[in-house]
Amino acid sequence: MIKAEDYSKRIINRRALISWCLYDWANSAFPTVIITFVFAAYFTNSVAEDQTRGTSLWGAAISLSALAVAISGPFLGAIADHSGHHKRWLCLFTVLSAFGAMMLWTVEPNLNHIMHGLFWVALGNFGFELSMVFYNAMLPILAPRNQLGRWSGWGWGVGYLGGLACLGIVLAMFIQTETPIFDLNKDAAEELRITGPFVATWILIFALPLLLLFPDTKGNEKEMKTAVRKGLESLWRTIKQLREYKGIIWFLGARMFYTDGLNALFAFGGIYAAGTFGLNFQDLIIFGISINLIAGVSAIIFAWVDDWVGPKIVIIAGVGCLAFFGGALLVVESQKLFWAFGLPLGIFVGPIQSASRSLMARMAPASMRVEFFGLYALSGKATAFLAPALLAWATLAFESQRAGMATLIVFLLLGMTLMIKVPSVSYCIASSHKP
Repeated sequence: MIKAEDYSKRIINRRALISWCLYDWANSAFPTVIITFVFAAYFTNSVAEDQTRGTSLWGAAISLSALAVAISGPFLGAIADHSGHHKRWLCLFTVLSAFGAMMLWTVEPNLNHIMHGLFWVALGNFGFELSMVFYNAMLPILAPRNQLGRWSGWGWGVGYLGGLACLGIVLAMFIQTETPIFDLNKDAAEELRITGPFVATWILIFALPLLLLFPDTKGNEKEMKTAVRKGLESLWRTIKQLREYKGIIWFLGARMFYTDGLNALFAFGGIYAAGTFGLNFQDLIIFGISINLIAGVSAIIFAWVDDWVGPKIVIIAGVGCLAFFGGALLVVESQKLFWAFGLPLGIFVGPIQSASRSLMARMAPASMRVEFFGLYALSGKATAFLAPALLAWATLAFESQRAGMATLIVFLLLGMTLMIKVPSVSYCIASSHKP
C-alpha cells in the first residue's frame, strides 16, 4: 500500500516533470520562428542590403553567439554546481532569451537597423542555448532513472510541436492574413516584427509552470566570488581528469561529429532541395514543417525504446539510418524520390537528440551535472563550423551540390563509429562517480 506522503510526492514530481516538458514547448518557439522560418527570412530579405549579404551577417551572428555558449557553458555550469539554485540560472537565461526576442520589434526594414537587429538576435540565441544547459541538467533530478529516456523523448517531442504551434499561430494571425490583428502596418513590416514580442510572450507564459513547480536545488551558502573560484577550480580539475571519464569522452567526441553532420544536413537541406531538385519556396516551407512534425512525433513514440534498449543503441541506429537515407538523396533524381527519402529523415532526428540527452543524464556525475551538460553543449558547438566549411569546399572543388552534401555522410558515419566505442551505461556510471 502506498503511503499518503509518498503518493503526494509522486504527484508533485509528476507535475514538475510535465512542466519540464512544457518548458520545451515554450522555448522551442525561438529557434523555430526566429532562427529558422520567419525572422531570419525577414532580416535577409528586408533589413539587409541583399539576401547574400543578409545571410552572411545572420550566419555570423548566430555562429558568434554559439561560440559564446561553447566557451561559457562549462564555466557557468561549474559555477552553478557550486553555488546551487539552478532554477535561478534557468530563469535568468530564459528571461534573457525572451528579452532578446522582444527587442526584435525595434528592427525596422532598413539598413540602419542591421547591427542592432543582429545584436538582439544573437543575445536571444545566447540566452536560449544557455537556458538549455540548465534545463537539460534538471532531467536526472526530476525523472526516475528507469524513465529518463521516455521523459527526454516526450520533452523533445513536445518542443517540436510547440515550435510548430507557435509558427502556425504567427502565420494565421499576422503574416498570411490581409488584415493582421492590432491594425499592424504591413508597409513597416510590423506583421513580421511582431513575431519577436509574440515569441517572447509565448516563452514566458509556458515556461512559468516549471519555474514555479521545479524544486530548486539548495544553495551552498557561498558568496558568488567563492562559487566562481570553486567553479573554475572544478572545471580545470575535470578537464585534467577527463581521461577518467572515458565513456563520456567517447560520447562527446561522437556527438561532436554526428551533431555537426545532422545540423549541417538540415541547414543546407533546403539549398540542396532547391538547387538539385528544383523545389520552390512554398515546397521548402511545407517540407520544413513536415519534417519537424515527423521529428516531434517520432521523439514521443520512440521515447520508450530509449528506456527499453538503451540510448546508445538508439543513437547508433538512428545515425546509421540518417546516413542511409541521406546517402539515397545523393543518387536519386526525381522530386518524388526526394520526398520519399527526405521526409523519413525526421523519424530519426528526434530520437537521436532525445537519446543523446538521456545518455548524458545517465553518465554525468550527480554533483557535476550542470558542468557536464555545459561540456555537452560545447560538444555541439565547438566544431559547428567544420561540416559547413567542408561542404562548401567540396561543392566548389567538384562543382556539385551532391559532392558537398556527401561530406555530411562522412560526419554521420564517423559519429556512429565513435558511438560504438562508448562503453555500456552501467560502466560509465561506475567510472564517472569517482571522488
